[in-house]
Amino acid sequence: MVDIGLTVACWDYDRTKALLDGRVGIEGCRVIPVTIGTEDAFPRAVTRQDFDVSELSMSSYLLQLSRGECPYIAIPAFLSRAFRHDAYYIRTDRGIETPKDLEGKVVGVPEYQMTLALWARGILQDEYGVDFRKLRYRTGGTNKPGRKERLPLNLPDHMDVAPIAPDKCLNDLLVSGELDAVMSPGPPRAYFEGDPKVRRLIPDTTAAEKAYFEKTGFFPIMHFVGIRRELVEQHPWLPARVFAAFVEAKKIAMAEIDDVMSLSANKISMPWFAAEMEATRRLMGKDYWSYGVADNRAELEAICRYSQEQYLSERPITVEELFAPETLDMPGV
Repeated sequence: MVDIGLTVACWDYDRTKALLDGRVGIEGCRVIPVTIGTEDAFPRAVTRQDFDVSELSMSSYLLQLSRGECPYIAIPAFLSRAFRHDAYYIRTDRGIETPKDLEGKVVGVPEYQMTLALWARGILQDEYGVDFRKLRYRTGGTNKPGRKERLPLNLPDHMDVAPIAPDKCLNDLLVSGELDAVMSPGPPRAYFEGDPKVRRLIPDTTAAEKAYFEKTGFFPIMHFVGIRRELVEQHPWLPARVFAAFVEAKKIAMAEIDDVMSLSANKISMPWFAAEMEATRRLMGKDYWSYGVADNRAELEAICRYSQEQYLSERPITVEELFAPETLDMPGV
């Protein structure tokens, strides 16, 4: 078997470390690891395809796939997942007491198309009865100016979505009162600094997220892994082997968590780490960070629905279209 040099680009999550540091290999390949943050990786993936294997934004992938212009084919290794009830930040002087009160308000978001925004709008709609079409969206960096949509959008005229000035950030406009709220993966600086004019919309986000999981079974998928299509066409065996490697790396990470929990001296600077892990597993199951299609089908169907409802996907997308066919039935454990 020819040894293929394969650039593998992703963030150094605990569940990817074993692949990035060489403890896990990809059969038939020589892995060239690239540790890279997502704000750098995602624009490079959609514009230049700099890496053979890359962490991808779920939402941008769906948009490109629906347009027939996606240079990657995905595998169901879900590197990033995050509950998003903590993503809504509001001004305290705008009469916003419930999610429904966001209708008609001016709401900042880094990018309309980003996966956080896809989930944030979907949760508002499905769980709180909010008509996301009635929010007025302003896009730009949360705490740094200059962020732009990484892909062009084709939104209907009734959607009020516009960029902020290139020298401003969402935090500035929230503080000045030009925004009523912000949806963001990280807090606007004013919230972090304790500005009394800014608070989270949902005060007890942990309780809300646990209730959401108990109701839906969803642990929102944010990012997954793509392989350049032209490479898969040359080497059809590649998706299955890359997926198997990411599964093995995740298994090692979970085994390391078990080891930490069982030690008499806690290696992690969190006093109740073991108790928190036990509580998480009681609620979500032992394989709470599941890979593979079978264990995530309902959630993937919801993501595909959100993308079309929110005017991103330009046609209906099925779960089977998302992934390399040979990985559809592969177990994620």
